[in-house]
Amino acid sequence: MFIFERVRWLNKRFQLNGVCAACAADIEQEVRALSDVREVTFNAVSGTLLVESAGKWPEGLSADIGDIVRRIEPGAVLTEVEPPASRTIYLKGLSCADCAERIERKVAQLPGVRSASVRPMTQDLTVEADSAGNLPAILRQAADIAVKIDPGITVAWSREAGEQTRSESRLWYWIAKGVGAALFAAALPVSSPAWLPLALFVISYLLIGGEVVWAALKNIARGKVFDENFLMSLATVCAFAIGEYPEAVAVMLFYQVGEIFQNAAVGRSRRSISALRKIRPDTANLVTPDGTTTVPPETVGVGERILVRPGERVPLDGVVLEGVTSMDTSALTGESLPRDVQPGDTVLAGSINQSGLITVEVRKEFGESTIARILELVQSAGSKKAPAEQFITRFSRYYTPAVVGAAVLLAVIPPLVIPGAAFADWLNRALVFLVVSCPCALVLSIPLGFFGGIGGASRQGILVKGSSYLEVMSRVAPVVFDKTGTLTEGRFTVTDVVGGDDVLRYAAHAEIHSTHPIAQSIRAAYGGSLDEIAVTELEEIPGHGISATVSGVRVLAGNAGLMERENVNYTPVRAAGTIVYVALDGRFAGHIVIADRIRPDSAETIRALKRLGVKNTVMLTGDSHAAAKSVAEELGIDAFYAELLPHQKVEKLEQLGKARTGKGKLAAVGDGINDAPVLAMADVGIAMGGAGTDAAIEAADIVLMRDEPSRLVSLIRISRKTGRIVLQNILFALGVKAVILLLGAFGVATMWEAVFSDVGVAVLAILNSMRAMRVPKGKI
Repeated sequence: MFIFERVRWLNKRFQLNGVCAACAADIEQEVRALSDVREVTFNAVSGTLLVESAGKWPEGLSADIGDIVRRIEPGAVLTEVEPPASRTIYLKGLSCADCAERIERKVAQLPGVRSASVRPMTQDLTVEADSAGNLPAILRQAADIAVKIDPGITVAWSREAGEQTRSESRLWYWIAKGVGAALFAAALPVSSPAWLPLALFVISYLLIGGEVVWAALKNIARGKVFDENFLMSLATVCAFAIGEYPEAVAVMLFYQVGEIFQNAAVGRSRRSISALRKIRPDTANLVTPDGTTTVPPETVGVGERILVRPGERVPLDGVVLEGVTSMDTSALTGESLPRDVQPGDTVLAGSINQSGLITVEVRKEFGESTIARILELVQSAGSKKAPAEQFITRFSRYYTPAVVGAAVLLAVIPPLVIPGAAFADWLNRALVFLVVSCPCALVLSIPLGFFGGIGGASRQGILVKGSSYLEVMSRVAPVVFDKTGTLTEGRFTVTDVVGGDDVLRYAAHAEIHSTHPIAQSIRAAYGGSLDEIAVTELEEIPGHGISATVSGVRVLAGNAGLMERENVNYTPVRAAGTIVYVALDGRFAGHIVIADRIRPDSAETIRALKRLGVKNTVMLTGDSHAAAKSVAEELGIDAFYAELLPHQKVEKLEQLGKARTGKGKLAAVGDGINDAPVLAMADVGIAMGGAGTDAAIEAADIVLMRDEPSRLVSLIRISRKTGRIVLQNILFALGVKAVILLLGAFGVATMWEAVFSDVGVAVLAILNSMRAMRVPKGKI
């Protein structure tokens, strides 16, 4: 009988304090060398050490990590960080941006809540608690808060349930609005008998806006006054009171028309996220001793085998064991060209198998797979709000009460101080203020603009973790690049060996266990069989190279710093490439030149950045001065700094940050693993090659899923277009509202003009925001 054992590809986070940058690099190197560890990332800024195991977390691995830390730095403090408990609930029917902000603020104030984020675009609330034990009670309180603030909300505990909880019949909704509009049109020409037009207008008003008035009454009973339901109800009821029947119904009718347009625009944005969720595989073909069984991907463990047939989506990340095929990875990377795979190649969840049958060994459980993390990032991107969104949220708290207060003063004071002034006339003017006093459409259009920009970027294979990072990208300067793997392909080849065959043979044996690309290129150039038994006393020296004893000969292979550290009398070499110096038994034996190819679009990327006004491009690298200079001159980079150790890159980035002028933001572009401290320290960290790279997604604020620097240019264009749209909405909406308020105060604008302008501004602002979903065209 086949027994399923759940195995986790697990990450653990540790807080590491009291270590210098050099010691941290040593710790990172030694922890990575542990047999049960797949990858290690140390964030020098936050002091966090992220360790990814190569399978189920071994019982003694945490203790082994602690032993390494105490041995390298006895005074260091290592503590395991318990991951905070978080859960998302779904708020079906949430459409009021002001309500979303109030729910978020109230839930965040609950005891035991670390953070709370409401996303009106996706209608969900994510709560992060201090401990998992408190989370259920906190979620119940959060659900109660949401319903109290917006009674129209239905709380669901899964997205699928949320899609089905709306019981409102849209048919009856449209019938009521249609009949109400028809009665309104029929009542306009009627003048007698006197009761007939009034009856028609009242019935029309109740059919069109009855639920608005009812919602306002319920909210008043809960102490919520300044919302759009109350303001529209107050304005229209007062219009009825002074005999302005057509105006009262017209205000409610056009307000509802505006709501329909708003809901349609937001619904389109939500559908774009729903469409993205469709790339999530629902089943996996698990290979068992009894055959193939269809199971949910969440139940498949690391090390198990799955079958992927032609036309199916790959359900989990893994390695191909059998079969040859072409994979469509466009949903992950934006790359339309299929990628050929064969045994030994990695395949990612969400890719489509286009031709052959393949057997895949699972390397990550579903929750840690690439597609699951991409969906999580896209859906939670709205939680990190841009300054423009924060401004509108703060503005709305004061704008509405201020305008309502001004309306009261406008209705009361002039009749008391101006001789002959009629109260009804000034009340009519005050009602104009009430009609334009709710900024909900503006509050909605701003996040919708950023939401569209983030969605457009995701379709280009660019993952932006929040609108704040998208906004920063519009004014980046300088842009700091890592060289290897970012501007270059990171595929090293040996171009020259000086000192004879022994230099290459000993260097290849010394690098026998290293996974560094340079080590791999040396072993590939040697080509012969490697005698692992002959290699002893192997020691990697971070930032310098490697030391080993090979068949009794002490071998040093590394950069010039290693030769100087070991007091080897060597001959410095200046060549376009990385130089690996080799010493045998303390005597200089020769050197190996290793070159790396520049990416095809790197040069045009630098030129495009300059055309976009990015005045300063910088390259940081641990490579030799000659290699760095050659790349910098070929690409046209403004400045470069070579032969830097990891902690020196961080120090150099700090200097660049202090030296910048104006309001430019510092952007750093790297591979997201070796450059994690630099990415974390920059105003915005951008990782390249995020498909399949956990550390890249973990460390960076923005992830370019394809290994193309030119995506950075597309990102800046998207950012600037989104920023222009948001600014247009703010200036246009506030400008029109100011004009209507002024005209209303002087009696020029009536309620007809007020409602037309208010609804028109809302619709135009929202339609303008939807332009952000379209990616700007142009040569990079």
